[in-house]
Amino acid sequence: MASKTNQTKRPFVHFACQLGQFGDAPALLAGAETVTYRDLDKRVERQARELGSSRRLVLVAGANTIDSIVTYLAALRGGHPVLLAPGENLDGLIAAYSPDVVVRNADGRTVVEELHQHTAHRLHPDLALLLSTSGSTGSPKLVRLSHSNVQSNAESIADYLAIRDTDRAVTTLPMHYCYGLSVIHSHLLRGATLALTDTSVTDPEFWDLVRAQRVTTFAGVPYTFDLLDRIGFDQLDLPDLRYITQAGGRLPPERVRSYAELGRRRGWDLFVMYGQTEATARMAYLPPDFAATHPHTIGRPIPGGSFRIEPLGDAPDGTGELVYSGPNVMLGYAEAPEDLALGDTLAGELRTGDLAKCTDEGLYEVVGRRSRFAKVFGLRIDLQHVDSALAQRGLTACCTGGTNELVTVVENGGGVEDVRRWTAKASGLPVSAVRVCVVDELPRTSSGKPDIRAVAEIAGRHEVRPDSAATSTDVKALYADILHCPNVSDDDTFVSLGGDSLSYVRMSLRLEELLGSLPENWHTTPVRDFVHAPRLRRGWRRVETNVLLRAIAIVLIAGSHIHLFTLLGGAHVLLGIAGYNFARFHLGSAERKQRMRRALISVARIAVPSMVWIGAVIALTGDYRITSAFLLNGIFGPDGWSAEWRYWFVEAIVYIVLVVVAVLYIPMVDRLERIHPFWFAMGLVALGLVTRYGLVDVDDGRNRILTASVVFWLFALGWAAARASTVWHRMCVTAAIVATVPGFFFGETQREILVVGGLCLLVWVTSVPCPALVGRIAGVLASASLYIYLTHFQVYLPLRDDHPWLALFLSIAVGICYWQAVTFATALWHRWNPKGSRLVKSSVESTVGRSRDAESDSNTRRSWSPNPVRRSGH
Repeated sequence: MASKTNQTKRPFVHFACQLGQFGDAPALLAGAETVTYRDLDKRVERQARELGSSRRLVLVAGANTIDSIVTYLAALRGGHPVLLAPGENLDGLIAAYSPDVVVRNADGRTVVEELHQHTAHRLHPDLALLLSTSGSTGSPKLVRLSHSNVQSNAESIADYLAIRDTDRAVTTLPMHYCYGLSVIHSHLLRGATLALTDTSVTDPEFWDLVRAQRVTTFAGVPYTFDLLDRIGFDQLDLPDLRYITQAGGRLPPERVRSYAELGRRRGWDLFVMYGQTEATARMAYLPPDFAATHPHTIGRPIPGGSFRIEPLGDAPDGTGELVYSGPNVMLGYAEAPEDLALGDTLAGELRTGDLAKCTDEGLYEVVGRRSRFAKVFGLRIDLQHVDSALAQRGLTACCTGGTNELVTVVENGGGVEDVRRWTAKASGLPVSAVRVCVVDELPRTSSGKPDIRAVAEIAGRHEVRPDSAATSTDVKALYADILHCPNVSDDDTFVSLGGDSLSYVRMSLRLEELLGSLPENWHTTPVRDFVHAPRLRRGWRRVETNVLLRAIAIVLIAGSHIHLFTLLGGAHVLLGIAGYNFARFHLGSAERKQRMRRALISVARIAVPSMVWIGAVIALTGDYRITSAFLLNGIFGPDGWSAEWRYWFVEAIVYIVLVVVAVLYIPMVDRLERIHPFWFAMGLVALGLVTRYGLVDVDDGRNRILTASVVFWLFALGWAAARASTVWHRMCVTAAIVATVPGFFFGETQREILVVGGLCLLVWVTSVPCPALVGRIAGVLASASLYIYLTHFQVYLPLRDDHPWLALFLSIAVGICYWQAVTFATALWHRWNPKGSRLVKSSVESTVGRSRDAESDSNTRRSWSPNPVRRSGH
């Protein structure tokens, strides 16, 4: 066969060609599928033949899946240079390098796109692999690795970790990241098993997999260990765990020592490692025996490698640049396709850019950086590239690396949120990983260059505005109290912690008490940024339009029922707000399962208090049928209007959200919503119009304006409003509102005007400035709106005829009291059941590269609040 013939003509990565030697031992585990080494060898050989014998540049979208690994190994076996890239956003690399073959995932299957029948490049015979430097630099600069680099580094890692054929490693890192790829290489080399998953370490399912597959090892970057702390890793029972590895950035010495001692007590080892993509992943490791006693060091060189310290004129004696030599040192960099023809430009020696010294025990310690790079979440960021990108936007700025964040110090000019967004785009980080410090003048050296040390000092300050004594610690404590989430970090946001509409307004009120005012998008703002929030003039605040509408609507609902006035339509406006807030809080970029859990928790927070109240009313008065207590009136209740239909809105929200969550759980639908968020929402509007216009009969005519399936289109309109990111989008939503609302309410013009006006405000007006007292009243009414709606029927009926204003006042007061009672009961439950709090928290966390994206979803403009201000027929 052609591929076998080529083996005599070109160098190869040997372990990719020798997979079959391990026979029927399990190689890959993915869900219920087990692939043995014999099967893997056959699949790789078959895929290698499909790639052809003509040596070509193959771009592979890396993912922790069987197909991705098979395709990658097939390219290595066939001698094709592989450009390994993240699974999404391939356009930049394709444009920069014009690969001959592109292998990507589409609709759950692997698609091979042949762009050139033969290669369009001059490819050096030693070239085997192209990787982005430590995962992300914000530029197309790639590391060129040879067959020997890949093979030798895999052998070294397998050697010092003493990987056995009985070991089972679970994938905690992306395949396209050199650290995650090295786990795959070293375990396949030794005939060990890989348990493939993209599940976060904060997800209980991850640990179920670890136990079920008897996993012996996993890898983590510093952020992974932050997540392990939050889930109570020290309490987990993992009898098969043999060792943990850590790399991708410096873990503080006290954390290294803590985990080393934990491992000693639990019977597993901690390997702290040091490396760069330029060395194919690893250069040094700290043996477990030294982890507790020398946690500040990177250890000793890996087998086959060596270090030397090159003195620098301005460095203390014994300190200099750390220079590494070994067979795993890259060929060099590539910045354009022409560079793929280059051979070895470094002669096996790598200047790391780190300042280091050697201890008396022969261990190396990194004490600083010589060049301007930073590692954030294990990703190596080219700070100069980010500075240049900001300069092109007319900004004078200098970036520096912080603890799991990138800090941009910028001279006055441009909004903070714009600078954060531009910095995130240039660096490849999520917006939540960027902090901005505004200064009057950027500090400079005598030569006029930015003073890097002074910039770092500015970034490291925890400044508090003189008119506020609040700190990020105070904010974290408030989040922990209201959202019942222990261990809130500086990077957390209201959305990432699982906040929803029922806690949204309460949280905003408490935060405003603490800080004085809030940024416009506070729900997606990291905790650390609250103390820098801009302030309104004293006595004024901005109230979000959806909050103000909720407050007004519940008053209109209660007042209309009491016959103080007749302003109908509030509940249908609230239906649009529910869709608006659903999109904002529950449709970030969290994983599909996390989206579902988060939405179901919010449904429970609406349904349970409703069922308790209605059940209690039935028990005491017998006013309603038992179906109402279970929110089943819309399904099993009587035809036509009856008292049971008073709670139609609660049922409509519960039904709609449950159906939407179920549909979005379908992988194909989930992908479609993520790719086209606005047009997906508009598609739902179109679908809802089928029942709105009676093209499909789902009601008896009398209750059509109260039936969930009929009013769904209003929920979808709110959803579309939240996803509208341009003026054109907003005009489309407005046109849909104006065209479809009239005629729905049996010719009641006043109701139609109110609904059209309320929904259009939602589309076009984000927030409204108002006196602080008005804002606080609106906040309380919006927070208690569900509870006012639930209770007011029992309060106003005896008083409506003789004391209407008293009936309105008491309806609101009783609802607020019920709200406080439910809040208190919820807090007690979380106090008695802290495990449940951790589970809720873990369901909305994510790993590096995933988790915090929910808070920076560029398509999510405003906030979720399926809010329960509900009423019967109005």
